Amino acid sequence: MMVGSIVLFGPPGAGKGTQAGRIVDLTGKPQVSTGDMLRSAVKAGSPMGMAAKKFMDAGLLVPDEVIIGLIEERLQEDDADSGVLFDGFPRTIPQAESLERIADVTSVISIEVPDDAIVERIVGRRMDPETGEIYHVTFKPAPTEIESRLIQRPDDNEDTVRARLEAYHTQTAPLADWYAERGLLISIDGNASIEEVGSSVEAAVRTND
Repeated sequence: MMVGSIVLFGPPGAGKGTQAGRIVDLTGKPQVSTGDMLRSAVKAGSPMGMAAKKFMDAGLLVPDEVIIGLIEERLQEDDADSGVLFDGFPRTIPQAESLERIADVTSVISIEVPDDAIVERIVGRRMDPETGEIYHVTFKPAPTEIESRLIQRPDDNEDTVRARLEAYHTQTAPLADWYAERGLLISIDGNASIEEVGSSVEAAVRTND
């Protein structure tokens, strides 16, 4: 499989979590998310973790240089010898430029889904508070007997979702062109079934091994 690291990105609700698990299974590369790294570093009390904690405690965004420092630490761990899967990072071109200096990114998989499809996916989600199971009013209707107890998460509304999409298009979507210029971008049509998207992701991984 691929020597070097993989970047996975796409809009909120594109199904990155499901496909990240598939990529990990296919490649054996550990999945690295900045949220998990921050929590682990703070818990471990590492210098970078303590630096991050100061910003988090103050309710501020952790600066890029601290995130990059955490990634650099993570890449020294034994399970990262053959690269990692970056999930949700980089989010901006400056972050990608910094990442380029410390990691060998050999493939970038972009899951692309139209905004209206994303809105339909997220706004239609409902959760069973008793089991945590997620349903969807169109794609995965709940059994009739539990419909009355289902809830919609407060941020699963159209205004919030479109605001998140606008932020994604402004900050993260330009990464597609940036990585395409470097010959690393593989675009996946995410507006299909989970199985079809998974097959496309698997083909992308195998083509680049």
